[in-house]
Amino acid sequence: MSDIVLRPMSGTDLPAVHRLELVLFPEDAWSEEMLAGELGDQPRTRHYVVAEAPGGEIVGYAGLAAAGGQADVQTIGVRPDRRKDGIGAALLTELLDEAARRGSDSVFLEVRADNDSAHRLYERFGFERVGLRKRYYQPSDVDAIVMCRKLRARPPMGFNRESM
Repeated sequence: MSDIVLRPMSGTDLPAVHRLELVLFPEDAWSEEMLAGELGDQPRTRHYVVAEAPGGEIVGYAGLAAAGGQADVQTIGVRPDRRKDGIGAALLTELLDEAARRGSDSVFLEVRADNDSAHRLYERFGFERVGLRKRYYQPSDVDAIVMCRKLRARPPMGFNRESM
């Protein structure tokens, strides 16, 4: 990971990110237009970063949506030959740090039920399973496991007996 730099994703990165998206998620890849739409909300409600190798080659990317005290991991992708190098962990750390900077109480994500390596990464970072979305990923009919990580405890809200 020492040779990798994380930096904000820009519009000029979209062709390379989209090519990587097609390799990583061939059945349900986002279009370049969808990625551009996400960048259009940056920095208001979005935070997208790329992992760049020496020479400028993009080997990973990740995105976060955050608003109203809640954040959602939109995507994380790492080039297959660079997996197990710590890039996914670095990208996820950046997203969690950004969610905290934006005052989010919790971070949610969906992960394919058949993606064991991603499950292990998210569990290592303290995410817990909170739900299931049947046949979420199309056209493959694969379920999505919904996971959540609390970033901070919410203070008590409303009235309680002590405040009366």
